Amino acid sequence: MTSTETIAHPGGTVLVTGGAGFIGCAISGPLADAFDKVVVVDCLHPQIHASGERPADLDSRAELIVADIAEAATWDSVLAQHSPDVVIHLAAETGTSQSLEEATRHTHVNVVGTSQLLDGLNRHQKLPRRIVLSSSRAVYGEGAWSDANGKLFYPGQRTSETLDKAQWDFPDAAPEPMKASETFPAPVSVYGATKLAQEHVLQAWAKAFGVETVILRLQNVYGPGQSLINPYTGIMSLFCRMAMGGKSIPLYEDGEVRRDFILIDDVASAIVAGALSATVQGEAMDIGSGEFQTIGTAANLIATHYTAPEPHVTGQYRQGDVRHAWADITAAQKVLGWTPQYSLAQGIDRLANWIDAQPDVQPA
Repeated sequence: MTSTETIAHPGGTVLVTGGAGFIGCAISGPLADAFDKVVVVDCLHPQIHASGERPADLDSRAELIVADIAEAATWDSVLAQHSPDVVIHLAAETGTSQSLEEATRHTHVNVVGTSQLLDGLNRHQKLPRRIVLSSSRAVYGEGAWSDANGKLFYPGQRTSETLDKAQWDFPDAAPEPMKASETFPAPVSVYGATKLAQEHVLQAWAKAFGVETVILRLQNVYGPGQSLINPYTGIMSLFCRMAMGGKSIPLYEDGEVRRDFILIDDVASAIVAGALSATVQGEAMDIGSGEFQTIGTAANLIATHYTAPEPHVTGQYRQGDVRHAWADITAAQKVLGWTPQYSLAQGIDRLANWIDAQPDVQPA
């Protein structure tokens, strides 16, 4: 078999941590089609699930267990009942800026939650064939840049002193795409550090126990189903709510910050491919559109959809934000046989149309 072949219906059980969230709901249907049983473990955190009820978008065939992944008792209960063939580990605290204020919470959920899961699998001798980890571009921090001579360097976090002077880019340098096989991880946020720790803990554990790993470093995920109440889930839904209220969208720095926006549909297909790929090599792979877009471009598309005023540059900044980020997706294309299908314009239309159809959405 080649690396791009998949097992369409492997059967057995897939266990999804954090599976009632944005990404979990998006993959629940395809997983239920492929596996005999889908078991979701999620605490239904009120920051995301205000009602505390089962999400309507979670496939009805999935069994939902409401529990805390960072508690050993959770895994004693879950693994007494289920023997997962594949584990998809999505559960995490994801707010980059929030992680600076709540470092203990992010570390507890992201790192201790991962180790509790792994300890439980070993303790109950329920070792899966494969674990798929949803990681993040945040592990790279500012990533690699090339100087005027083409030499790569890692600039690290931008300082308040330079940002106060509106020196947004690194002088005489150009950013490079993020590529797991070449770009050295250098997180500049607590969140990014916890995601890198997740990767290291999982890889060390899995190698010792002979479990396959698939690590997917996601870029900026957006789309229908995204939380409209969680202020830490990304800018796209916030921009839509501003524009629908007739506001001009504010652009930080000079509006030229670059991001790799990837629609939830494409992310879901990548994660499912990671679960079903016939053979994997254990390396980390980057998941994005493979193209960068400026924040200004995204904001203008959203403003056009809502016939809102033109976005405006504020010159403000957030400490810890990286300047540019986009993915080299060639590894995922080769190993998983996966390619994103949606352009930014198509994705924004899908997101905005979905938001417009939601009851009781309040403009920002």
